Amino acid sequence: MDARSKAALEYHSTGRPGKIEVIPTKALNTQRELSLAYSPGVAAPCLEIRDEPDAVFKYTARGNLVAVVSNGTAVLGLGNIGPSAAKPVMEGKGVLFKKFAGIDVFDLEVGSEDPEDVIRFCELLEPTVGGINLEDIKAPDCFVIEERLQALDIPVFHDDQHGTAIIATAALLNALEITGKKASKARVVFSGAGASAISTAAHFTRMGVASDHLIFVDREGVIHTGREEGMNEYKERWAVDTDLRTLAEAMEGADVLVGLSSRGLVTKEMVASMAERPIVFALANPDPEITPEEVAEVRDDAIMATGRSDYPNQVNNVLGFPFLFRGALDVRARAINHEMMKAATRALADLAKEAVPQSVAAAYGGEAFEFGAEYLIPKPFDPRVLLYVAPAVAKAAMDSGVARVSIDVEQYEDRLKASLGPGGEVMRGLIDRARTRPMRVVLTDGYNERVIRAAQEIVEEGIAVPVLIGREKKINDIVELHGLDLEGVEIIHPTLMEEVRHRYAEALYASRKRKGLTRAEARSRMYQPGDFAGMMVRQGDADAMVGGIESHYSELIRPALEVIGRGDGVRKVAAMYMVALRNRELLFFGDTAVNISPDAETLTDIALLTAGFVQRLGIRPRIAMLSFSNFGSVRHPESEKVQQAVQRLKELQPDIEIDGEMQVDTALNSEILRSRYPFSDLKKPANVLIFPGLASANSAYKLLVELGGAEVVGPILLGMRHPVHFLQRGSTVSDIINLVTLASVDAQVRSDQTVKAAEQD
Repeated sequence: MDARSKAALEYHSTGRPGKIEVIPTKALNTQRELSLAYSPGVAAPCLEIRDEPDAVFKYTARGNLVAVVSNGTAVLGLGNIGPSAAKPVMEGKGVLFKKFAGIDVFDLEVGSEDPEDVIRFCELLEPTVGGINLEDIKAPDCFVIEERLQALDIPVFHDDQHGTAIIATAALLNALEITGKKASKARVVFSGAGASAISTAAHFTRMGVASDHLIFVDREGVIHTGREEGMNEYKERWAVDTDLRTLAEAMEGADVLVGLSSRGLVTKEMVASMAERPIVFALANPDPEITPEEVAEVRDDAIMATGRSDYPNQVNNVLGFPFLFRGALDVRARAINHEMMKAATRALADLAKEAVPQSVAAAYGGEAFEFGAEYLIPKPFDPRVLLYVAPAVAKAAMDSGVARVSIDVEQYEDRLKASLGPGGEVMRGLIDRARTRPMRVVLTDGYNERVIRAAQEIVEEGIAVPVLIGREKKINDIVELHGLDLEGVEIIHPTLMEEVRHRYAEALYASRKRKGLTRAEARSRMYQPGDFAGMMVRQGDADAMVGGIESHYSELIRPALEVIGRGDGVRKVAAMYMVALRNRELLFFGDTAVNISPDAETLTDIALLTAGFVQRLGIRPRIAMLSFSNFGSVRHPESEKVQQAVQRLKELQPDIEIDGEMQVDTALNSEILRSRYPFSDLKKPANVLIFPGLASANSAYKLLVELGGAEVVGPILLGMRHPVHFLQRGSTVSDIINLVTLASVDAQVRSDQTVKAAEQD
């Protein structure tokens, strides 16, 4: 078993087994609440629904609930592995529904390969859910099942068929526009004739491709009239009268190739024979029919798309199904029809032509995306997809008559914007940004199992180039004990790097000799992992440093300041946490780990450092300087220092959006701001909270984690000359990866700033 498989098994089994749980949405803490949730109070909504069936959407979760149904007969590339073995995939589908569109899911695995059983199961399920997503059911059974279930009064959608169709068609429309070709004239070849290929072809024709310009090629060759081998009624519909028999023959002179088959089936010679400016969608996963590199060797005019995230134009089903169901559920659609699918396709195609906002560009390393051959469709983690696709689908449902309710589309868009989960979106964006240029990050705690596990995942995800400090044999013993894999991870140890160690010691001595450091002390300190790692970053042998998982935070700051130092113009460093709460904008807390009792000047520094970081994420900071007082309501030195800091900040940066001193509910509650303090410079709730002292900041974020279920990322050390970040004791593998991601992006930004400054000079 390889390391990735072991990691996957641990991921699915650690803590609560699986990936999903059911969480109550109402309080159930008292006898009164129990009587309302169940007997006798629950009888009231039951009677309402009896008298008015549509009231089920008002009094239950049905309107936001989708059943993911599979019998496990065609799971990923694993084939017919059965319903129980399919369950991890179906749970995963549920996670994607929830994370991308806020939709709740019951994954339901049916213990039968008989299509009639699956059909009857879904028919009986209809009163429970708002929609059904069919998944991983073999062809041609999937066609039969979906067609029969269209008679239900809820949307039924087979994602393996239509998900790929919607996204691939959006990419095709834009590719045709770029090449100047007309859909009605394009000659299209399909490598593969399974459910996704046939559905994609059908959707192509709905969007303007001529059906008689389509040719399918499966294992038996071209699907032509009169062929008997490997045929069924669904393939028969696409049989053409032709003398072509092989994929190579079919591709000669073709404008478009859509691969939904297997790795390596398309050769360079086949691509070379295609028409001018060919469009090649090699969508087999995880390995395409032909790679972009291979295509580039024979064609410099081709437009490529794959199913992979490491190439441009990723055709990924996650761009479709969550948002399609979101729009369908929100108008209580009775079906997902062709008009809704076409609307989703157009929305994706249109979004790719829109100017990419700074926040999305920043998430991908600042790359300036522009509609063209390498940007046909939006990126999978672009949060705007929800805002484009779901409203388009909802409107199409209303226009085509399958919606039960009518909504104001503009108001609906605003509601969707408010529903976006901030924390996960920011971290996903930062991970993608880090992948664009992985930086060399040295990890000081090389013997810590969690750090080793994180290093393995960092390499697999391409987030950074990790360097572990420690003796190689000892680290490898830990790796072997836990079945890990450190391929791609560098291991170094100061005692084995005498020349480098002495060079670092001399550099440290030169900078600290008039601050009490002797040469002997400098040489001694270079045996310490933290000091050695700091000098690696200072001397340019590493881009960033992350450490401290086995030390107290306060013990780490002083050595780092001595070895690396503060940035130019920085008087005090500070630490910050990103705090993500459900259904609330992402918050930034400072200072959470460094300055115990900051004066007005230090509070000013903390606010400036925090605001600068937030701006680099592409987010406009709205800063609240917190206290126990609201705008002078209590006269006390502690509140007066906050007032002084606010005044100083406004003088230094007149355009900054900041106010205080204020209590935390004032800072976060728009109603309080509007009704009680209309004079405040904050017109919207704050997203940056600057606390008056370490006790309040540290306590606040930990309370939110323990009692409020907040997700936090940090502590993020601000104000250092070079990227250096320290973990808290007890940090999880996820915490380590998040901080390394931030360190890598931090290093990218600083490197770009250095290059830009040099060019200006």
